[in-house]
Amino acid sequence: MVQFIPHIVAIPYPAQGHVLPLMELSLWLIKELGCKITFVNSEFNHKRVIKSLSENDDVQDKISLISIPDGLEPHEDRTDLKKLTESINEVMPGKLMEVINMINSNDSQISCVIADENMGWALEVAAKLNIRSAAFWPAAAATLASLFSVSKLIDDGIIDKDGAILRAEGIKLSPNMPIMNPSDFTWATFPEPAMRKMIMDLVADNNERVKFADWIICNSAKELEPGAFAMFPQVSPIGPLLASNRLGSSAGHFWPEDSNCLKWLDQQPHNSVIYVAFGSFTILDLTQFQELALGLESSKRRFLWVVREDLILDGDDSAYPKGFKDRVGARGHIVKWAPQQKVLAHPSIACFLSHCGWNSTVESVSNGVPFLCWPYFADQLFNQSYICDVWKVGLGFNKNEFGVIGKEEFKNKMDKLFGDETFKERALDLQAKVNSSVKEGGNSNKMFGKFIDWIKTQRGSI
Repeated sequence: MVQFIPHIVAIPYPAQGHVLPLMELSLWLIKELGCKITFVNSEFNHKRVIKSLSENDDVQDKISLISIPDGLEPHEDRTDLKKLTESINEVMPGKLMEVINMINSNDSQISCVIADENMGWALEVAAKLNIRSAAFWPAAAATLASLFSVSKLIDDGIIDKDGAILRAEGIKLSPNMPIMNPSDFTWATFPEPAMRKMIMDLVADNNERVKFADWIICNSAKELEPGAFAMFPQVSPIGPLLASNRLGSSAGHFWPEDSNCLKWLDQQPHNSVIYVAFGSFTILDLTQFQELALGLESSKRRFLWVVREDLILDGDDSAYPKGFKDRVGARGHIVKWAPQQKVLAHPSIACFLSHCGWNSTVESVSNGVPFLCWPYFADQLFNQSYICDVWKVGLGFNKNEFGVIGKEEFKNKMDKLFGDETFKERALDLQAKVNSSVKEGGNSNKMFGKFIDWIKTQRGSI
């Protein structure tokens, strides 16, 4: 009798913070199931992922990495989210259908589709082809809860149908959830009314499309946000999905990782280094970049700083304050992209100066590392609330009258975090709770097991 091997199509939203956790989920499924995975990136991101793979990466031996066009030309700006979203919705559904039909015609029936919840149209494509599906939410369950609650927020007069805030006071989506500021809702972080309305329309569409999914799985843990999972029990926590937990390396990066920084960390004392990284989207103007540099310099502390090539608005190497690199010398190490999970697991790391993206948040929490929070946009603002107000494992920054975080503010918050051991104590306590969830018998582990059992029962078209 021929053994049944599930074949899964996985499709992320085309952004670094979405590709990485879905790639991690795919590698976990291969480890646990021995299944086939066809991972569908946009052509633009597929090229970046392939280019960034090192010679030692075996991800292409495990996963079939393919691409479909996003509808934009290679030179077009993909940080224009309105233009990108409209193009994706117009072009990608038909292309995904072609890919699935091609695979099915080659006697390798697709068992199920796992799609980023932000790509709800992919769940609809699966339904049209009579294929089971799962929606994957790579961020906090509370953020998804806010999206699921849009109709109620409109009915309650908190926002209007286009996402504009009508009542600015903090609210609770449910009695057991933390207070959320309407200005921190994902759509509200975009000031342009047209962009905000487009997101609201997309949220409404995805709230309907997610009904096609048999599962909604979330890269979070019940221990991190019990109120959100209680409010929407159909959302299943299976995270945090970390490469270290499967004894592997993360894959799907858009930039080559500089692993030499690990050797530099090896030479630093335990709990001495500030890790500074802002993910893939954050952009700083020259004034703000220089204030951060001067703050790191005046702190007199060791730091590892990730400075992407496109981090500084119209900037280059001359953007650093004059003489900065000479003055900080060997106590500072700057890279273009870091193996973040390995960095945060390193014993020399004392805190994480972060944009509070959800991947960064759960990676730091899982390693017991406290935060200095500097959110940039979208869900990052609410993630800061979890970090500072709910879990109490970090501090935020205050901007001056010019909207800039000054060098003195950076230094003061660094001194405060280093000077109060309770931040580290709470971070270690939270780490223990979260890590127990992904181990055998833990909440996330058991839910992941149920999801795997479900996949085993899927044998192609319904």
